[in-house]
Amino acid sequence: MSKAEALQYGDRKVYTVASFNRGVADWIARLPTIWIEGEVTELRRHNAWANVFLTLKDPADGSCLPASIPRGQFDALRLDLLDGERVHVYGRPELFAAKGEFKLRALTIERFGEGDHLAALERLKKKLAAEGLFAEARKRPLPFLPGKIGLVTGNDAAAKRDVITAVTTRFPSAHVVVAETLVQGPRAALAMVASLREICAEGVDVVVLARGGGSFDDLLPFSDERLVRAVAACPVPVVSAVGHEQDTPLCDLAADVRASTPTAAGRLIVPDHAELIARLEASRTSLQHSVRRTLERQREQTHGVGARLRRAPGLAVERERRTTEALHERLRRAPLLLVERKRAALENATSRLRVLSPSSTLARGYAIVRAEDAIVRSSAEVAPGRRVDVQLAEGGFDARVEDVR
Repeated sequence: MSKAEALQYGDRKVYTVASFNRGVADWIARLPTIWIEGEVTELRRHNAWANVFLTLKDPADGSCLPASIPRGQFDALRLDLLDGERVHVYGRPELFAAKGEFKLRALTIERFGEGDHLAALERLKKKLAAEGLFAEARKRPLPFLPGKIGLVTGNDAAAKRDVITAVTTRFPSAHVVVAETLVQGPRAALAMVASLREICAEGVDVVVLARGGGSFDDLLPFSDERLVRAVAACPVPVVSAVGHEQDTPLCDLAADVRASTPTAAGRLIVPDHAELIARLEASRTSLQHSVRRTLERQREQTHGVGARLRRAPGLAVERERRTTEALHERLRRAPLLLVERKRAALENATSRLRVLSPSSTLARGYAIVRAEDAIVRSSAEVAPGRRVDVQLAEGGFDARVEDVR
């Protein structure tokens, strides 16, 4: 430490935090560059960041060392690193004085073969994918409003709290059944398989498999083949909410729906109560308006039909009145017409009788000759010297037949 940076209190030399950190940082900066071997975990990069961050983990005892490398240098290496890969990192230790954070400042990174876990996971992933466990066609939709929600999670309370809070905030009356189980360590996979089976027996409509963040090793149980197969075979839809968004254990691929976080899972499985109420109110208002418009149209139609009906009886009455009047007129005139027809017929008959009567014939110059009161129609009926009676139109006389022709 520089004497100038120390504060003197009597015989006591005291360093401020800043001076201490700068002193240690200066001392560490004099250390030589070295190669370090470890498994990559928590690899984080973003286009807006100047550096790429990762953690080197010793698989033997879990010891960790933070490291960073300038983004340009990392991109130039074209390593496409994944969590779990074993690497050799060349760099120098440094201390970030402002925060007292110790890390390895990497200058280059070389892949030292794939990590055992990563290689095994890739083989298992290909195997299960070939069997169709990750196929989109077999994934089921979530129920719109589940009556009972199953939650399989650890007893650390964080993931459980996040799911339940998100669910009850959106839908306060939701019923959540929780199965706490091991979510980390060699026994975790089988424990979660058993919990899935037990919670499905409770009659749930959907299951959330949840765990908060963790290292690559922490999340390995969620890529265990036994658990992945149990998720795929679950009788109800499964939502996988394991780790953070960048984590993708194999159970995420087998689940029907993948949520980026436990909180996101809670938002996925239930609708928003307030939004539902608003939609129902909007539907109710729309229905009322529709019914009101329908009733108004029916009322207008009824009025129109009534008016037409009123007009129709009026026209019918008028037609009946005119028909009745016409009948009355015909009845009134019928006797006169009958008398007139009878009179005309009588006159016609009289005229015909007058034309056909003997007097009419006599009036035209003819005479009727009778012999012994019998009308003489032929000259053969008389003989010369026979006396006959001759009737004229006016008067008559007796005569004697002188000659017969």
